[in-house]
This record gives sequence, structure tokens and C-alpha cells, in this order.
Amino acid sequence: MQKTFLTIIAIVLSTNFLLSQEVTNKGRFSGYMFGDYFYNVARDTGISSLSNVANGGKKDFNGFQFRRIYFTYDYNISEKFTTRLRLSHEPKTYGSDDKLVFFIKDAYIQWNNIWAGSDFIFGIQPTPTWEVSETIWGNRFLEKTLLDLRGIATSRDFGISLKGKIDKQGIFKYWLMIGNNSGNSFESDKYKRFYAHIQYTPIKQFTATFYADFKARPNINDPASTSNPPETVANNDLTYALFLGYKEKDAYTFGIESFLNQRQNGMISKGTLKDKTGIGLTVFGLYNFTKEVAVVGRYDYYDPNTDSDVKGDSRNWFIFSLNYKPNDKVTISPNVIIETYESLPNRRKFDTSITPRITFFYTFL
Repeated sequence: MQKTFLTIIAIVLSTNFLLSQEVTNKGRFSGYMFGDYFYNVARDTGISSLSNVANGGKKDFNGFQFRRIYFTYDYNISEKFTTRLRLSHEPKTYGSDDKLVFFIKDAYIQWNNIWAGSDFIFGIQPTPTWEVSETIWGNRFLEKTLLDLRGIATSRDFGISLKGKIDKQGIFKYWLMIGNNSGNSFESDKYKRFYAHIQYTPIKQFTATFYADFKARPNINDPASTSNPPETVANNDLTYALFLGYKEKDAYTFGIESFLNQRQNGMISKGTLKDKTGIGLTVFGLYNFTKEVAVVGRYDYYDPNTDSDVKGDSRNWFIFSLNYKPNDKVTISPNVIIETYESLPNRRKFDTSITPRITFFYTFL
């Protein structure tokens, strides 16, 4: 009897262990945080009146701040269906009075291999805009990628997407998405955003992507119209981006990305409507002296309106960093951000913005 009882106990314990292992394998918590000590050593008092300023704030302002806290739960319902819930804290700017509150960053279900090599996703999810270029950049804890930094699109949208391989080897991949264009917020109108992305990876180290999206917007009145009510014209946004990246793990990384953003009938010139066109270019590089120590440099150029009649709105942005990894999950980065501003038509010049920082980045779980 005692032997039978012990056998039953052993079976129960082993069953519980197997069940706990299955649950552990199905669900996983993870996350990361990054923040810094920053000091605005140089600022022009006039930049508060400028648009498209990425490196704002007042001179001599300094402090400690988290710029992002992620807490993620991934759960595998089955081999076919996986889910993610991610909470995030991301204050808008240095010196923001936002409380340490969290919002839903991701909330989606993914149907894996809905057909061979393709996945279907529903919910709040990443958009195709810079998912690949941000991965190659690899230094999100230092700063956003160019299109993200300048607010050209949103990193998340609520909608549906289809992504996968075009060929069996995965040299060519695609990503299509339809979203509310409301980010993580509720839908507020009937207009949608349509995303398309093609990725080319002929070798492991090199990746090229072409991206385009169409953001539907309501029509606007034509100022040249003489009818009553006035005729309306399109006011939609179209964005195109090209990225090339090369990454040799623990050795060096190089990337270049450019975009063109166009709003139909987005400006008035000499009494008539015309398209408003913005452009941007980013070039970045990373070099590892050792596995623990690397240097990073990046340059961005951004002009939200390339029309010859519009001056004073282009920006040059730089970041330089020394990344030290005392542990695989910890990075400490002394870095400096620099932004310069185009002079206004009245020849008003603006002093360069300079912000040194010590950034701390760490992952957990």
C-alpha cells in the first residue's frame, strides 16, 4: 500500500511538473528600460517658436528621466496562434510633466502560417514603416529612427496586416497593412492608412527595404473655386522610404535611409494650391572595438517643405555615443545630441542645441 501511495504521489508530481513546463513554454514575460541624465548646455531662446525641433527644452535644464519602460507578455495559444500584450511608459519630451503611467503599446493576435510562409495579425501592432531599419540601427535607446523622430508616421496602429515570404528562401519578404492611423488611440474618423513594404535580404548581413503608405484625409475647399459651395480637392498624404543596411554582428554596422513625404494640395503658393513635399535622409554607423565597447555616430537631415519659397524649417541633427556593455543585458552610453537650424528669411540665425547625456539601457526577464 505504501509503495502504491508513493507511486501515485510521484505520478502527480511529475504531471504537475510537465504541466508547469508547458505553461512556462506557452507564456513569457520580458521587458526593458532606458533613461538618462541629460544637460542642455546650449539652446537658443528662439527655438520655442520654431516647428520641427527635435532637440528642444531650455538652456541649463537638466535631470534624470526614463524615456521608455516596456513590460511585455507573449502567450502561445497554439502553434497556429500567438498573442502579445505590451505596456509602455514613454514621456513625450525632456522635462515633460507626464506621470509614470503606462499605456497599451501592443495588443494583437497572430495567425501563423495562415498559408505557407505568411502570417495574419489583428490588433494594435507595429507598422511596417521602420521596423526593419530600427532593428539594423540597433540603438533605439539612444534615439528613434528618422521617420519616427520627425513624426512622419506612427510606430503602432490598430488594424490588420499580412506579412511573410515571397520566395521559399525568404530573400524577398512583404508586409501589407490597413490601419486606423490613430496610433494607440481610438478611431476618430472614417479615414484609414494603407501600408506596403518589400524587404530584400540576399545575404544575412545586408538588407534593403522599400516602403510606401497612403494616408487618407478629408478633402479641403479649393480657394480658386467660384462655385457655392466651393469645389473640394484631395488632401491625402503619400510617403515613400528606401533603406539600405549592413550589419556584421559584434563588428560594425552601416545604414542609410531616405524618405519623401507629400501632401496633396498641402500649401498655397501665389494664391493657388500645390503639393507640399518633405524629404529626409539619415546615415549612421557603429564600430565595435571589442564586444563590450562600441562607438556610434549618426547624421539626419530633414526639410518638411522643399518649396523654394519656404525657408527656415530644415534641420541638421547629430548624435555621437560611446556604448559600453558590462553585461549582455546592460549598456551604459555617454552621448551627445546636436541640432542645427536653418536661418529664417529675415536672416535671424539660431544657436545650435547641444545636449550631453549618460544613457542607461537594460533588459530584464
